[in-house]
Amino acid sequence: MGQNGVEDEVRKFRVLPACDDEHGGVIVDMKEPMGPTVFQAMLKASLSQWKLEGKKGAWIKLPIELANLVEIAVKEGFWYHHAEPRYLMLAYWIPETKIAIPANATHQVRIGAIVMNDKRELLVVQEKVGKFQGTGIWKIPTGILEEGEDIFAGATREVKEETGIHTEFVDVIAFRYKLLVKYD
Repeated sequence: MGQNGVEDEVRKFRVLPACDDEHGGVIVDMKEPMGPTVFQAMLKASLSQWKLEGKKGAWIKLPIELANLVEIAVKEGFWYHHAEPRYLMLAYWIPETKIAIPANATHQVRIGAIVMNDKRELLVVQEKVGKFQGTGIWKIPTGILEEGEDIFAGATREVKEETGIHTEFVDVIAFRYKLLVKYD
């Protein structure tokens, strides 16, 4: 394809096809083959567009067959997040703030905090982001521990972040283990 053909392709597509994620970012699930020049131009246009839209993070799910595009994405600021047998996941933090994309891990520790006051009233919240956002469902405060964080500190931090209430950790009520979390 000549230079004019490449420019026509860039103008035709402009930005990479992406869907919104539940945390204010976008996910690009690359499925179709694409030349490096077109990919680079579309990636630059996409990053500009996502910044204008106020997106927080960008993910590119790149099948192994398109691994030739990794170097281009890395030069634009993406980094390896994780790899599975059939794809690489690249990540990019858009705002000029502390990166809030968690490191990939084989395990996540999630907590749910049961908070009661002296009147034995239970503290419940409604999600501002996530799958229960806007559903009217009430739930206990929940979250994910940060890497290396103590469970006691993580539970009180999550309650404070979600409600603004200072709490005192008393006891662990239960543990649950879930195997084989998939990103597909």
